[in-house]
Amino acid sequence: MKGKVIRYRPGRDPEPEERTDWDRLRSLTDEEVEAAARADPDAQPMTEEQLTRGFRPLDIIRTRKRSGLSQAAFARRFQINLRAVQGWEQGRRAPEESARAYLRVIERNPDAVVAAPEDRGQR
Repeated sequence: MKGKVIRYRPGRDPEPEERTDWDRLRSLTDEEVEAAARADPDAQPMTEEQLTRGFRPLDIIRTRKRSGLSQAAFARRFQINLRAVQGWEQGRRAPEESARAYLRVIERNPDAVVAAPEDRGQR
């Protein structure tokens, strides 16, 4: 079954069959669980660099909620596409590297971002 994608549409498709042997899983030691995870080529642990550069939707949600803004207001205030914000928060999309940098600045000093003058192409 390797590589097979299973799509489930609630209300249209039959419930997927449960194949997890929870009793067996609960009986494994932490070391056995880690060994099994490391043996799975599709679920390798991330390196320190990957973790540092990683994307977590919850980080964006926390930053926005700390600002007290809705998704739409956050997108307007920081001039980010609303659909991008929604996709990031729902984990459907990951922000590109430049957007991650911008989000880190917003997280650390949102007032500086708002106070920065806009470049309207007039030089």
